[in-house]
Amino acid sequence: MPFDKIVSATPPSALAPPSRIRTLGLLLVIITLAAYLPALRCGYIWDDDRYVLDNQTLRSPNGLQRIWCELRATPQYYPLVFTTYWLEHRLWGFNPVGYHLVNILLHAAGAVLLWRILALLEVRGAWVAAALFALHPVNVESVAWITERKNVLSGVFYFAAGLLYLRGVLGPGGRISACRYAASLLLFICALLSKTVTGTLPAAILLVLLWKRPRLRWSDVAPLAPMFLLGIAGGLLTAWLEKGHVGATGEDWSLSLLGRCLLAGRIVCFYAAKLICPHPLIFIYPRWQIDTVIWWQYLYPLAVLVVIGALWRGRRKLGLGPLVATLFFAGTLFPALGFFNVYPMLFSFVADHFLYLAGSGLIALVVSAAARLADLRPRQGKTIAAYCTILVLLVFTVRTWRQCSAYKNAETLWRDTLAANPDAWMAHINLGTLLLDQGRNEEAADHCLEALRLRPDSSQAYYNLGTILLNQGRLDEAIHYYQQPLLQDPNLWMMHLGLGLALHQQGKLDEAISHYLTTLRIKPDCYRAAFKLAAALDAQGCPDRALPYYRQAMQIRPDSSDAIVRTAWILATHPDPGIRRPQEAIDLAGQACRLTGHRDPAAADALAAAYAAAGQFDRARTTARDALNLAFASGRHDLAGEISERLALYQHDRPYQTEPAPSPATSSQPGGPR
Repeated sequence: MPFDKIVSATPPSALAPPSRIRTLGLLLVIITLAAYLPALRCGYIWDDDRYVLDNQTLRSPNGLQRIWCELRATPQYYPLVFTTYWLEHRLWGFNPVGYHLVNILLHAAGAVLLWRILALLEVRGAWVAAALFALHPVNVESVAWITERKNVLSGVFYFAAGLLYLRGVLGPGGRISACRYAASLLLFICALLSKTVTGTLPAAILLVLLWKRPRLRWSDVAPLAPMFLLGIAGGLLTAWLEKGHVGATGEDWSLSLLGRCLLAGRIVCFYAAKLICPHPLIFIYPRWQIDTVIWWQYLYPLAVLVVIGALWRGRRKLGLGPLVATLFFAGTLFPALGFFNVYPMLFSFVADHFLYLAGSGLIALVVSAAARLADLRPRQGKTIAAYCTILVLLVFTVRTWRQCSAYKNAETLWRDTLAANPDAWMAHINLGTLLLDQGRNEEAADHCLEALRLRPDSSQAYYNLGTILLNQGRLDEAIHYYQQPLLQDPNLWMMHLGLGLALHQQGKLDEAISHYLTTLRIKPDCYRAAFKLAAALDAQGCPDRALPYYRQAMQIRPDSSDAIVRTAWILATHPDPGIRRPQEAIDLAGQACRLTGHRDPAAADALAAAYAAAGQFDRARTTARDALNLAFASGRHDLAGEISERLALYQHDRPYQTEPAPSPATSSQPGGPR
């Protein structure tokens, strides 16, 4: 009996009673929440800083406008994704639990929508297929990684748009109403604004129509034309941004067309195998060497073509369903098959999160095939199928539960990656950077040296090693490491920043200033370069020249008390009345005091000076005494002595004004480069 008839011979779950649909849908949500419960204990990992923690659009008053109107305001132009982050930041700040919970709920919603699509298409085992999608451990990367909100959010819109469209064209009359079409198109646009890989949806719908209808009509194809155009436009925009904004260009992406075809075949085979046997799951898989002169690499694309050809030849016996599912799998993967440059190709050609949408087609095919096998022996088959289904769901649940633990924090993730893939140079670099930030210099150096062995041109490894030497006071050696990558690429902003820091410590302020300026030319949003440039100009006795760069640092990082204090100090104490602005100084210094919890003597000192500049000497004296107490309490006796001298002026109703000379230091030094 043809495959299609076997499928349609069973009662379609699309016609199940509403109460049963609600119960099974709720069960899908519950098992998804149960499997991903450990993800709620996970923190932030790779790229979560750029997407959430350090994303200024989430904090700034015009952040939402920038998210939608500026292509490069965020790491990728997926405005709906960053809108959800913007909303969540206002609900629970940077508490990772909320972000993880939203990801899990979105994944559960996507699984429910997938079930309803498969039920509508009368696919055997629709609910089981959706449950396997929800629990499959290969999807942990998409759900437990906050940055991959792109996948789970776009998946909800993708499945919702497809379900709405198919209900219209496969329902009574065979035509989609204008309202339903408009709603489906809007959901599709939302999917594109979440992740442009969803641009494959109209092709997927067309495949379904080819499967479900003996002959296509123009009225079936015409409504899909706007979707195709939007999908192509979105894909081209993403490809352009990947090259120009993300940096997916250069020798690592220079594959020939034949090489890309070999790569595509291998990727399809890799993902198919990973769906069937999800072990091992690695955050960064080994990067293959694609070589057109190696004969066995042609076997992968040949195998893909053979499978598709066999399914086409067997369509009368099997039906079009298996062919449609296979083409959906390969077609949905198309944007990630290597024909377009994406940044992760730098260190691996494959990643679990690229499989998120495509995997649903192959899962549905395997479940349907298993149901057909069970029908060969009606009595024992159903019992065996039930036990096997429960076993697989339990295994997937346990595997997913355990896989979530790898995403507990960044250090856990990188160590888990290196345990499975010791040659992952990117993991060595990121773990080295993390250890460096924690002050574990020796461990950081070991990983950075290993990264250089694996990837001799790694600028980040050179920067980390230079920073380790800088922290140890070995300035000449640090300068050597910073200079090496610049011989190949003079536009590496991190190296210029490192050189500026080292030269600054050596007292070579003019040279340091030059490198800070170069850093800001290449990366205008580098807070540390702006702040240190201002500090260097300040140290040269040019506070008026330093002021614009302190303001720039404030714009980059509005919650940085250091930049705010220095700006307030100059505005309060500058001898030039054209520069001195007491009221603004009061506002800024007060803001710095609030940011530091009224525990920073430098902020209180600046506020006292601002009050004095405004003629509010009673407040100046009270605030100066508070600053004096804070300075003594924190052991900053030099600053306490300076505050005492200024307090003496305030007691005689005289403001404090500086000469064009170095000003008091701020309470702390800024962090690493951003």
